Amino acid sequence: MIARQLSVFVENRMGSLYEIAEALADNGVDIRAITLADTVEFGILRLIVSDPDRAMEILKAKSFAVSITEVIAVKVSDRPGGLKEVLGILREANISVEYVYAFVSKSVDASVILHVQDNRRALEVLAEHGVPLMDEVY
Repeated sequence: MIARQLSVFVENRMGSLYEIAEALADNGVDIRAITLADTVEFGILRLIVSDPDRAMEILKAKSFAVSITEVIAVKVSDRPGGLKEVLGILREANISVEYVYAFVSKSVDASVILHVQDNRRALEVLAEHGVPLMDEVY
């Protein structure tokens, strides 16, 4: 499935991540997946949340720079080589993966969020190869 991911520009200072988590929690928005890529001065926080539009409103009201990006949510066999198979299918279809991070689901399979150059084509190719896609991420 295609999911909507929040990307938040975060200053690399004590408490900034807490402020985001607090703002979302106080407004009933559940964080389902999270990753942070940082540098010395700032970071890019990527989130899958229960209500992306509401989360964006909340964080913008707190003066955070926020954007929404479409990503794909894919089930991966929870065994050695499971991720390699999915990445191999995309590689064979000449689809570049720009980043990937784990996603917590209630399924017995592992799940990943993938940001690729062409979401719709990636979904088609993965479905053709029998790779299960997430039904729900929010």
